[in-house]
Amino acid sequence: MSSILYEVKNHIAYVTLNRPDVLNCFNYDTLKKLGEIVEEIHHDPEVRVVIFTGAGEKAFSAGADLKERKTLTENEVRRNVTKIRDVFTAVDKLPQPTIAAMNGYAFGGGFELALACDFRIAVDTKMGLTELGWAIIPGAGGTQRLPRLIGQAKAMELILTAQKLSSDEALQYGIVNEVVSSDKLIETAEQWAERMLKNGPIALKQAKYAIKQGMNVDLETGLNIEAKAYEVTIPTKDRVEALVAFSEKRPPEFKGE
Repeated sequence: MSSILYEVKNHIAYVTLNRPDVLNCFNYDTLKKLGEIVEEIHHDPEVRVVIFTGAGEKAFSAGADLKERKTLTENEVRRNVTKIRDVFTAVDKLPQPTIAAMNGYAFGGGFELALACDFRIAVDTKMGLTELGWAIIPGAGGTQRLPRLIGQAKAMELILTAQKLSSDEALQYGIVNEVVSSDKLIETAEQWAERMLKNGPIALKQAKYAIKQGMNVDLETGLNIEAKAYEVTIPTKDRVEALVAFSEKRPPEFKGE
């Protein structure tokens, strides 16, 4: 049984962590497989939106596989931490918009995977960066992405106390975008995806690029990034199609060209 399930339907990539018996925890082999899939998605023009979720009803991911971690040497621990950091960085850098459909617990690395996505939709569950309770710290981007998302003071509070948040609390903090019932989770994620899929595929990627690249630079540099991203859309067939469709009073048919 594969530790990661992957399929593409109607321009949406579905990536499912498939180790429900161990709460979809990450061992090294799972991280390698996830990294390979993320690399494939990055270069696949058919994929326009990505949904990450977990198998089963208990967990999105409870983080690192502690049973495996217990058997590792210090160098192997370093290898695993480097791998998970690199894979989640690759998720963060995907040109396509990404949605974490959080079907259950999201702790440690599982929560960090969700933070590496652009949007988070959750069922009624618990989540948080709980690493300090294990005498370590978040090592897959949590100490960097959470403060950028909700501010330093709140992130410090959550990380240094290893607090477990309810989904409603995470919604109030601005961590998740929506809380839904379990039976509506994937449907809701697909609705989010469909709203984005109505737009020009090249523009979708360029808008994400401009926002992500501009977040941590000064305004003038950010405006230059935006200008270069806009420039990419000007010679596209989709831009012309949008204008023609408007004049003909019909929905545009974008092809990503």
